Amino acid sequence: MRYPKLRELKEAIKAIIKGPYTTKFPYEPHVPQEKFRGKPEFYEKDCVGCCACAEVCPAKVIDVTDDTKAKPPMRRLVLHFDICIFCGQCQASCITEKGIKLTAEYDLALFNRNEAQVKVEKELLVCEECGKVIGAKDHLYFLARKLGPLAYGNMPLLISASGELKLVKPPPIIGPPLRRAHIFRLLCPRCRREVLLEDIWGKKNSEE
Repeated sequence: MRYPKLRELKEAIKAIIKGPYTTKFPYEPHVPQEKFRGKPEFYEKDCVGCCACAEVCPAKVIDVTDDTKAKPPMRRLVLHFDICIFCGQCQASCITEKGIKLTAEYDLALFNRNEAQVKVEKELLVCEECGKVIGAKDHLYFLARKLGPLAYGNMPLLISASGELKLVKPPPIIGPPLRRAHIFRLLCPRCRREVLLEDIWGKKNSEE
């Protein structure tokens, strides 16, 4: 004679007394567990546009587009949650720890997949000499605040922080050729190297 398993008997009695384990969704709202990983969401106030989330995403669901011709130049991050695997790497790698988070939202069904996306836009800082992207303005502000006095060792951070605090007026625009005064402009690493070589060794050695 086979006896019923005690565990199954216990579960059956519990279901009779407390009711079914399943919820009545969609007729009644379902409340997910505390660590449920649902729809990712950007938080514009805390996102600095550093693109760390896009770099670590294993499913490559975050598109990053830099529009340097816009006034002002802008960076757009678009997350397509219809192909997201909800792994949480974006949230874990966010440098501010609050720029992107997985919410408790789980009902993500849509008729149009083009609507299955969340976006955030950030203003860019571009090199004043060659026009290449240096980084998002909020990213440089964040780094300057994080480093504190150490930011004085990095000219782009120093200039960005001074502009945010409105401590100094913007320096006048300096035309070519490159000379020492260009050090106090927002330059990409390549152009800053050229300025330093020009200032130390002269144009001839810089070209060599």
